[in-house]
Amino acid sequence: FTDFFTLSQPIYSTRAHAFQIDPNTKKNWVPTSKHAVTVSYFYDSTRNVYRIISLDGTKAIINSTISPNMTFTKTSQKFGQWADSRANTVYGLGFSTEHHLTKFAEKFSEYKEAARQAKGKSQDGKMELATSPSQESPAGELSSPLTPVTPPAMDNINGTDDPCDITPEPRPEPSQNALAFTHSPSINKHWEAELSALKGNNAKLTATLLESTANVKQWKQQLAAYQEEAERLHKRVTELECQNTQTPVIKSQKTELNQTIEELESTLKDKEEEMERLKEEVENANELLEQRHSLTQKLLETELHGRVLEEQLLGAEQRLEESQEEQENFRKSLRTLLEMLDGKIFELTELRDSLAKLIEGS
Repeated sequence: FTDFFTLSQPIYSTRAHAFQIDPNTKKNWVPTSKHAVTVSYFYDSTRNVYRIISLDGTKAIINSTISPNMTFTKTSQKFGQWADSRANTVYGLGFSTEHHLTKFAEKFSEYKEAARQAKGKSQDGKMELATSPSQESPAGELSSPLTPVTPPAMDNINGTDDPCDITPEPRPEPSQNALAFTHSPSINKHWEAELSALKGNNAKLTATLLESTANVKQWKQQLAAYQEEAERLHKRVTELECQNTQTPVIKSQKTELNQTIEELESTLKDKEEEMERLKEEVENANELLEQRHSLTQKLLETELHGRVLEEQLLGAEQRLEESQEEQENFRKSLRTLLEMLDGKIFELTELRDSLAKLIEGS
């Protein structure tokens, strides 16, 4: 079936980590890929059925035909599972987000309903129903709502191609009805024979398609070559006919074309000269712009220097005023000191006169 579906277009695709139930323990999940893979829904128009297909390189790790009795069960926010009694296994998918899981479940329900309607209308579906008691018998309860198997830890599943480091742990034993698969030998032989016939037909159809594709490609190339050669011969015949029947017209047209070419050459020469003149003007304008920029820069520097000098002048004036105030204060202090000194001298003079009088009186 892999070759058939590689030639078909999926009707919906997503990415997830794929798992299958351990066939030995019937309770542990076994990863079927080391990284997230593309899981797609396909419509098999030859059998009027819907399939879920996932390839890891060239290996088909999921190939499940959707039947009306199947149920997709969400066992956690990012993990879902369904049982396929024909494949005798339970598939599990781990998604990177809950939205992707919900979308996949919605598509599952949609295509399951489409499969139910197609089965009701198709005679092939009725024959399949009659020859597949496992779809309706109690042993086929895997296609009814599942007894959920605990999903693997989804913390490391991010929906990318990073390795999926998941170590399955022992899980509670699911119910016997959820994992019981019984097929009679005759039914198994029937499906094996049908599978072998389909594989043979698929190989023949693939070979025929490839051969037809190669032939069509070769025919297209030959047809293109023939068309090109016919076009070239048609142009050549037309040229020869024109040369034989319209020689004077051709000469007149040639003269007119030569005159037009001379005029165009003259115009081109004038345009080239004008372009050279415009280039010189542009260069002169660029030089003037550079000079203007330089002068503007110098003017800005001069204005900045003037502002610095003004600030220095203001500082000097302020310092001069402060110095003058200090000198005036110093003069006032000297005057006060002189007045005090004069008072002391007067007092000493009076004291001297008093002592002198005392000495004379004694």
